[in-house]
Amino acid sequence: MSKPLREIYNQSFFDLLQQARTVHLQHWNGKYIQLCSLLSIKTGGCSEDCFYCAQSARYQTVVKSKELLDDDEVVAAARAAKELGASRFCMGAAWSGVREQTQQFEQVLNIVRAVAALGIEVCVTLGYISESAARTLKAAGLHTYNHNLDTSPEFYPNIVTTHAFDDRLKTIRAVQQAGLSLCCGGIIGMGETVDDRLRMLEILTSFDPPPDSVPINTLIPMPGTPLENEKPIDVFDLVRLVATTRIALPRSKVRLSAGRTLLSREAQAWCFFAGANSIFFGGKLLTADNPSADEDLQLLAVLGLAPNRAGSNCDNGKRAS
Repeated sequence: MSKPLREIYNQSFFDLLQQARTVHLQHWNGKYIQLCSLLSIKTGGCSEDCFYCAQSARYQTVVKSKELLDDDEVVAAARAAKELGASRFCMGAAWSGVREQTQQFEQVLNIVRAVAALGIEVCVTLGYISESAARTLKAAGLHTYNHNLDTSPEFYPNIVTTHAFDDRLKTIRAVQQAGLSLCCGGIIGMGETVDDRLRMLEILTSFDPPPDSVPINTLIPMPGTPLENEKPIDVFDLVRLVATTRIALPRSKVRLSAGRTLLSREAQAWCFFAGANSIFFGGKLLTADNPSADEDLQLLAVLGLAPNRAGSNCDNGKRAS
């Protein structure tokens, strides 16, 4: 893990926040937050053993498996999200990967085309894919592919055993070579060290181009999973990571993702000040609870922030939203 990242992270708290805020305002309009909506289009029954995930078929959880949703149901959800202010609609499917020339892949392509026709950014997370599949998705109207690193390569075997960290890197390379925007971040609070978090961030900074968006998830311990008894992280650790991410990746959106139900409004405000400029909103994130859209819009109003609507610009004149 690089010395510069450690030095940035270990500054006094207020010096770190001041630096992060300065960097943020150099690249982004500080008044706007990107709202992203997330829908599980295929739930449960995944063959992988990710220790944090309630959708793994290997664990006894409350999640019930559901087949791929119909196009009309997904489009209706996307339209409703856009009307509430979402500029990106993300769809997740619980499987290890998707293959071309299968009925599932063709159905996903139809969904992507239909959602893209609404004039909203379309993002999917489908597990491992080839460059050819990524190019086909892009041709259908896909804007962004999400594939998180989750954690450092050193800690990765402690949370997943059914695939390797390098498998994630292969999909990321395929996505970028296909010309898709990349959404890539991780999860904190799984028992990893601060160095693991910074090592993950170091790898993110090595991507060319950098990720379009970096989701920072805090673990929601799901009953029935191997990590169900993990303790919540310290809020200041989260804010420090958000600030360090903003400094290290000044032109990437930094997204507060899973775990916001565990944060106070004040803690979220600190994260926004430190450089987070995107959230997932709506009452559900795949299988985990999330603040309601009304709660989020009220919080943004109190803070003098506003959603950047689809097609709007929130970048301080230097970068498209």
